[in-house]
Amino acid sequence: MICPLVQRTAVFINPDRSRVLIRPFRPASEQRIVKIIARLIALSEAEIERLHRQVMEEFAERHQRAKALFLERFESVRSFLMTDLELSEARRIVIGAYFTHEYSLEAAALFNPSIVAHPDQVGLEPGALRFVLSLRATGEGHVSSITFRTGVITADGTISINPPTRFVSEAASVPGAIYERSRFARQLSERGYAGEYSRSTMAAVPERFSLDELRSALSLVKNQIEQTEPNCDAAAVILDLALSNYQTRFAADLRMSERVIFPRSPSQSNGIEDARFVAFKHADGTRTYFATYTAYDGRVTHPQLLETRDFVDFNFITLSGAVVQNKGMALFPRHVGGRYAMLSRQDNENIFIMFSDDLHFWSTATLLLKPTYDWEFVQLGNCGSPIETERGWLVLSHGVGAMRKYSIGAFLLDLKDPTKVLGRLREPLLTPAEDEREGYVPNVVYSCGGLVHGRELIIPYAVSDYATRFATVSLDAVLDAMV
Repeated sequence: MICPLVQRTAVFINPDRSRVLIRPFRPASEQRIVKIIARLIALSEAEIERLHRQVMEEFAERHQRAKALFLERFESVRSFLMTDLELSEARRIVIGAYFTHEYSLEAAALFNPSIVAHPDQVGLEPGALRFVLSLRATGEGHVSSITFRTGVITADGTISINPPTRFVSEAASVPGAIYERSRFARQLSERGYAGEYSRSTMAAVPERFSLDELRSALSLVKNQIEQTEPNCDAAAVILDLALSNYQTRFAADLRMSERVIFPRSPSQSNGIEDARFVAFKHADGTRTYFATYTAYDGRVTHPQLLETRDFVDFNFITLSGAVVQNKGMALFPRHVGGRYAMLSRQDNENIFIMFSDDLHFWSTATLLLKPTYDWEFVQLGNCGSPIETERGWLVLSHGVGAMRKYSIGAFLLDLKDPTKVLGRLREPLLTPAEDEREGYVPNVVYSCGGLVHGRELIIPYAVSDYATRFATVSLDAVLDAMV
């Protein structure tokens, strides 16, 4: 059958270099920190006042909490002062500014979007839908973070994006994270660390333990067990695992577009990539927004999960199990047969499906689809979580063909048994148009998730790993075209 006609919209989201995040700057050595502080301490109060005025004139309007952030940065280096003498506020602000810098989140790209219904649908015209759009922002050093936009789809399908402000802020860490010993021990075992060092550490913490209690246990075990190289490695893995499971909270008055999830754990140190958000409906009717994403530490990738109910409080979770590997995991929006279900790509080529009773652990995977048509001969993958329709689970897919060109297709799975493929498109829904071929990575269209509004399928998609665009297509036409 002929592939249904996709309509590209005029909605285009380009990266904006002016959206800068204020970030800690820490020289490589403690000696340099001491030297910088000593030079600033040596300045007269008049010279400090001049520097203070200069810093605030240049940066106070570029950030919402510049003064408070500079003072926070001063506190982070206070221990390097050679005296307990109380410093003036101006001097503390200046010292803090010397250990702070700006990071342009979107300097390189703003792409790989995912879309879900907004948790707040109040105040809309009949038939309209408010949405949250997540985007992968990439800046200096190719470090990726998650940023957001909001918008509305009207009853007639018109899409509008709320203009963002120039401000962006990170969430604050929520102190007091508690870990469950049995789950933590299982995660270590799944990673191949079930030896004496791990067992002794787990035996030294209570059933529910804090990060401080884990550090104490590690110190205790270090003194008890002879330090061989594998043991040292186990200690680092144990601590990294704890640091990769954490909670953050945004200030409630921040606009959605002003919130950015920036890498902060060891596993994310070089980026948070390709978040696939889904509004997961629980058996009691409540919803949680989950997102599978790829954490990158500069050497290997780690499939991980975040959850939120309101896009203010976020919980970051490591995924474990034999089939937690590669990229592109996508969670189904509800339980299937009483279990969690997930699409994945273990072998960098085919699409698999997985089921689990525990959201954190995935042990087995079943092959679902192989590359079949010429536009997908190199590789198949999903473009976000499955979308439930009355005729089956609709999955947007991506295929890679000649010249590493990425296209977006679709296939359909049985609602009760999604291991059954009911149909797929012979031809892609979207391939790069002539004006979409140039970018950070040429000849690519890609999405991390669409949604259905009325009888229209809404597809936000990346343009050559640089910018983001929207397309729409009739849901019925897509379903009818499946073979």
